Amino acid sequence: MAIQLTAAALKRMQDFLARAPDAVGVRFGIKRTGCSGFAYTVDVADRVADNDTVFDQDGVRVLVDAKALPFVDGTEIDFRRQGLNAAFVFHNPNATGECGCGESFTVEPAV
Repeated sequence: MAIQLTAAALKRMQDFLARAPDAVGVRFGIKRTGCSGFAYTVDVADRVADNDTVFDQDGVRVLVDAKALPFVDGTEIDFRRQGLNAAFVFHNPNATGECGCGESFTVEPAV
């Protein structure tokens, strides 16, 4: 599988990277938090780690570390503006539940 970016997310990431000339790409991952267990993280990456999987879409490199990959593999990342708010939106086929605010998600444990 892979990480896919919609046209809006691709443009937003290109804008971020244009302001960070030393960046090697965008790091996509997870952290334990929220009411459902995990939250997504998106940051500018300054290096590629040995355990990263790198996905390239139209010149934007998305880096995912080996620990996060099983939780996010196959995710489509979108970017939406709604009124004054703007945020990345994640469509993750591995998520089995999300909190009401959409900030965190759960996955079933591996059997």
